Order: sequence, then C-alpha cells, then structure tokens
Amino acid sequence: MTDDRFELYDLKVEVVAPPDARVYCGAKVGDYFELKGEMLHLPPGQGFSIYSLAALLPLLPAKQRSTHPNDWMSTDAEVACPDPNCPTRFRITRMGKRGFSHAETTAVPLDKKS
Repeated sequence: MTDDRFELYDLKVEVVAPPDARVYCGAKVGDYFELKGEMLHLPPGQGFSIYSLAALLPLLPAKQRSTHPNDWMSTDAEVACPDPNCPTRFRITRMGKRGFSHAETTAVPLDKKS
C-alpha cells in the first residue's frame, strides 16, 4: 500500500505595526489567528478584518508547504495591510508541522503510477 501521508506547517498570523502607529484596519497590535491544516482559529473575543484576511488567503496555503530555503516564500514573513493608509503588517510564522492522510482529505484517489 502506498504511503499517502503529507505534512503542512501550522501558521500563526500576527498583527505588527510601528510604535504609536495609527491603525485603520480595525486590528490591534498583537491580534492574531492560527491556521492548523485548513482550520482557522481566532482567540475568544477577537475579530479579524475580512479585507485583511482576503489579502492573506492566497499566501497561506503556499506558506504551509515546505519550500526551498532560497524561495522568497521561505524568507519573507510580513504582508502589508491592504489599506494603503494603514501601517500594519501581518507577520506569518511557521510553527510545527502537522501530518495528514491523502485519503482522509479528499475523495480523489492517488494515481498508482506516481
């Protein structure tokens, strides 16, 4: 039987900003969410702007995967707030890896030729 396991990084996305910066996106410095597999987790009582989330979403699946050390996805960790007047950034930190099974995450079978 073929081993169908793969790993993804858990991610933490945290709001950072220069000291005394005026924040326009509704975030507070230190606000964060965690991405574990495909599940987004927010601390109790904390929100996150859908506009900020929309800017981050395309990058998160790539950041979850192992990349070459020279790839910019491996080295660049901060994403600017989508509001051009807001000085915040969102720091994406790779945390521990989590294992998954292909068969448990999709109905599409693995190609036996691979």
